[in-house]
Amino acid sequence: MNPLLWAEDLAHGYGDRWVFQGVGLAVRSGEVLLVVGPNGAGKSTLLALLAGLMEPRHGVVQTTVPSAAMAMMGHGTYVYGSLTALENLRFWARLYGLPADESTVEAVLGRVGLAQWAMEPAGTFSRGMAQRLSLARVMLLAPRLVFLDEPATGLDMASVAILHREIQSLSQNGAAVVWVSHDVARDLPLATSVLHLRGGRVHYLGPARDFVWESVC
Repeated sequence: MNPLLWAEDLAHGYGDRWVFQGVGLAVRSGEVLLVVGPNGAGKSTLLALLAGLMEPRHGVVQTTVPSAAMAMMGHGTYVYGSLTALENLRFWARLYGLPADESTVEAVLGRVGLAQWAMEPAGTFSRGMAQRLSLARVMLLAPRLVFLDEPATGLDMASVAILHREIQSLSQNGAAVVWVSHDVARDLPLATSVLHLRGGRVHYLGPARDFVWESVC
């Protein structure tokens, strides 16, 4: 199966300091690649490079997926506080040229447990609720390639369960997911493969079933 995303000899740094070097990977349809490593290993930087948000200092990133079929969820929720939850999703749907009928939007809000707050301004939401609305945005787009940068930040256990369920759904529907995680023990069971960055290099890249998570630190 041809990869949806791949990188060759990827390296990035600032000034004369390299964050990482020699990263190569390929991500295929249905794959969930968990990116792990200690603080400062360059996980978020790598994700930004793969998502096309930054240019690498060395190496190549390529994808067969158009930008309209990509989605990202990270620390920022990309939620407009003055708009209701329903209006936020309608805005994103129109931006991507997708149907924005009320039944579709309400169904997505229901899946993330926000149906009863559909008409509430997003600015009144807790951090966890705003993250769930951001997840609803990703789901609405039905992307083929998804980038997640520690998406469980600020979520309670119920919200994490919703996040995990939707990541599984994305994978089962053929999307590829690149997922930066800070809680390896919790998130590893959902991964199909793991990339472990440590000391500026790839310490491990392979099947999730063979990865020993205690070695991350």
